Amino acid sequence: MYDIAIIGAGPAGASAAIFTAKAGKKTLLIDNDKSITKRAWIENHYGVMEITGPDLVEIGKKQATKFGAELVNAQVTDIEKLENGFRIQTDNDSFEAKHVILATGVATDLAAKIGVNTKPGTEPRIKTIIDVDANGKTNIDGIWAAGTVAGVSVHTIITAGDGAKVAINVISELNGERYVDHDVLKK
Repeated sequence: MYDIAIIGAGPAGASAAIFTAKAGKKTLLIDNDKSITKRAWIENHYGVMEITGPDLVEIGKKQATKFGAELVNAQVTDIEKLENGFRIQTDNDSFEAKHVILATGVATDLAAKIGVNTKPGTEPRIKTIIDVDANGKTNIDGIWAAGTVAGVSVHTIITAGDGAKVAINVISELNGERYVDHDVLKK
C-alpha cells in the first residue's frame, strides 16, 4: 500500500512526487508519457534560462525517483474506492494507495469515470477541469487534483507550484500537522 499515488508525471505530478517522496511518504508516480509539456519550449520558468518540455519532464521524473518515488510507465484505466484507500488499475497491473493525486493535464476522462466532479475550464482551450477546493481536494475524500486538470494556468511554473502545494496539503493531512520542507544551504 502506497501512501500516495500520483497519476501523471508532467510538471504538476512530478513536483508533487518530489515533495511526497522527499517527505518519506511511499510514493507511486504513474505516467502514460503523453504530457502536453512534451511539446513545449520553455523560457519563462523561474530559475531556468531555457529548456525543452521533454527535458523538463525527464528532469522532474529523475528528481522524484532520486527521493524514492517509484515511477511506473502505464495508462491508468480505473480507480476503485477501498475501505482504506484506493485500487489503481493500469493497463497491465494494479496498485493500492491511501491517497491519489490526479495530475493528468488536459485529460479528465478518468476523473469523470470514477465520479470526480468536473466543471467547465477557465483557461483558453481547456474545456473541462476537475472541481477542487483551495487545497486541491475533490468531492471524493482521498482523491486530489493538481495542475492544469485542477484549473490552474497551463504554464509549467504554475502547474509545478500547484503540484507542490497539493502535495504539501496531502502530506499535512497524513501527518496530522502542517508540513514544511525547507532545505538549508550546505557549507
